[in-house]
Amino acid sequence: MGKGISTLLAVLRRRGFPALTTFAAVIGASFAYLSVTPSLYETSARLILDDKQASVSELGRDLTQVTNTGVGRNPLADQAELIKSQTVLQLATSKLNAQSKDGATGDKLSPGSISSRLKVVIVPATNILELRYQSPNPNQAAAVVNALSQAVVEENIKTISTEATKVRQFLERKVPEARQRLLNAESAETRYRQQSGVVSVDDQTKSLVGSLAELENQERILAAQLQETRSRDASLRQITAAKNIPNAYSSVREGQDEQLKVLRTKLADVETKLIEARVKFEDAHPTVRDLLGQRDELRALYAEQTARVGSGNSTTSSGDVANDQISQKLISDLIANDVERLAVQNRLNAIQKMRANIQSRLALLPIRQQPLTVLTRQREEASESLKFLQGKLEEARITEAQKVSNIRIIESADVPELPASPKRSVVLVLATFFGGILAIGLVLLLEVLDNTLRDASEAEELLQLPLLGVLPRLPGTKLSLEPAEQFLDDLTLVEPYRMLLKNLEFRSTDNIRVIVVSSPLSGEGKSVVVSHLAAVSAMLYRRTLIIDADLRKPVQHTLFNIPSRPGITEVINGTRNLLGAVQPTNIDNLDVLTCGELRGRPSQILESPTMKSLVAEAAEHYDLVIIDTPPLSACADASTLSQLSDGVILTTRPGFTLKEVLQRAVSELTQNRIPVLGVIVNGMTSDTEKYYRYPVEDYQSKLPKPLRRFTALGSSSKNSADNSRSK
Repeated sequence: MGKGISTLLAVLRRRGFPALTTFAAVIGASFAYLSVTPSLYETSARLILDDKQASVSELGRDLTQVTNTGVGRNPLADQAELIKSQTVLQLATSKLNAQSKDGATGDKLSPGSISSRLKVVIVPATNILELRYQSPNPNQAAAVVNALSQAVVEENIKTISTEATKVRQFLERKVPEARQRLLNAESAETRYRQQSGVVSVDDQTKSLVGSLAELENQERILAAQLQETRSRDASLRQITAAKNIPNAYSSVREGQDEQLKVLRTKLADVETKLIEARVKFEDAHPTVRDLLGQRDELRALYAEQTARVGSGNSTTSSGDVANDQISQKLISDLIANDVERLAVQNRLNAIQKMRANIQSRLALLPIRQQPLTVLTRQREEASESLKFLQGKLEEARITEAQKVSNIRIIESADVPELPASPKRSVVLVLATFFGGILAIGLVLLLEVLDNTLRDASEAEELLQLPLLGVLPRLPGTKLSLEPAEQFLDDLTLVEPYRMLLKNLEFRSTDNIRVIVVSSPLSGEGKSVVVSHLAAVSAMLYRRTLIIDADLRKPVQHTLFNIPSRPGITEVINGTRNLLGAVQPTNIDNLDVLTCGELRGRPSQILESPTMKSLVAEAAEHYDLVIIDTPPLSACADASTLSQLSDGVILTTRPGFTLKEVLQRAVSELTQNRIPVLGVIVNGMTSDTEKYYRYPVEDYQSKLPKPLRRFTALGSSSKNSADNSRSK
């Protein structure tokens, strides 16, 4: 967490200036926008699309009904577009221009100017439309919105009234036609009723069905009675042995006649005598013949009398005559039952004929009913159609006169007191937000595009080499060591170089006498590092020599303010020896071998055998020899001289050293088997504090000025003694 915060702070320090510049530019642009943008006043009114208006007619309610007539269609969206139509805008413009004569709304307006600043918003989950309008004139804004609202309502009333008028005109043409159709249907139905005799099918059917049911009931009763008389007839015939009704009737009449009774008695006596005579005599006997003659006479007389009493068509023997009362009673019952049977049979036949007649009439009734049903239906349809059209005609007249609308104003526009745009707070908040976003984006972009080394930890992690020291950025007055006190008396600058020397001692098993200081690129401060490192080494009582081997761009003589000659070229040429060519400085124990006279082939000088002898001789006379060489990317001088030394130190500078160049330089040194002692991060500012926590500035500020350098020298003397013991 702490590492992430420190990394973020480091990034902000590196990119703070462009980020602040970007942020300030956005804020400045927002202020410029606010200064040049005119103020606009906004006001609004609300309309509701309401289909529950108080219309006294159903047609009025239908015309004001809000319905969705298509998939995905919204009546509010349709109404919003109608508000922006030329008809409504023109009507509102006419009202506004009429008011502008009184100076209430300012300049004259056109539909186009109103439409460009008008905004119609549908309030979510409601049937409410909100009209918004912006204008530099607050009075004009309120007047425009109110005029538009009134124009919308008037246009809606006009539209509904127009629809009602069209409906009325249509119905006025259709009602007479419907009335004539009703008259024709009624006439056709009346004619058919007269022709078919069908008055009321339902009543007639009901009456016939009732009569049929009654006849069927009577038929069942008569059938039962007929069956009863037949059963009784069979029983009486069996008892009386009557073969037929006329004979039975005759036997009863004959049995009840007095003369016949006398004749039957005489005839019975004669027959008795005849039987007795035949028993005694033969048939030829006169007695028998006499009795036979009497019998025949009596029979003839009896027959004559019987014919007189009976029907004349039947003859009954004397044995079949009902003489006793029981026989007469039974035969009388038989005759009466037969009469009753015939009567019941006749009545049953009559009822069956009547039932068949009614059934035939019922069967014909549906056939006659079908045309009547069609005619009745036509008449009823014509009547209903006429009634409906007449009702709608009255509704259309009422709606046309009532002037109903499904839009009404629920909130009128007020004159705004404060401008709606530009909103200073919103603009500044947005500018702050986007300015911050742009600043952060710029920082991220610069970080992504920046391939340079950023801090000491990144150098150590990137190269996998020991970090020898983190050196502070030197002020311009302390780059030169003439006078050296300005640098050596500043403990905050000296201690990092002292730590660099200690790291070289502690991290090397051998005694380091000759080191090469170089850098991947030019401009990373290697020459300043060489001069100030040598100054600190000399301050710590080490005999130190600086060899300025950068024959292409030497700077050591300028840093110490000494002549550039004699130097290396004179020693190589043999005109001077090493000790005769070195130049002392105003710092004790510190000498400098400058470049000498510059020539056109510096690589030839450094590759000469004499250069190797020069370095070896310097190592014999001095405790520490520091060779300043050109950058590794410029030439091979640093690699050549590193072979004559105990190792090379690479100088890097955050924000300047390219990672790729640094990695390539280290790779080449490693492949060439040149020992790399470590890396120096030069030119650090606030990041140096995390490596040197001890408050040397506070300590130094508390000392008197004459003692400050003494304290530094004393500390250096102690370290030098420790050094000598370690050697």
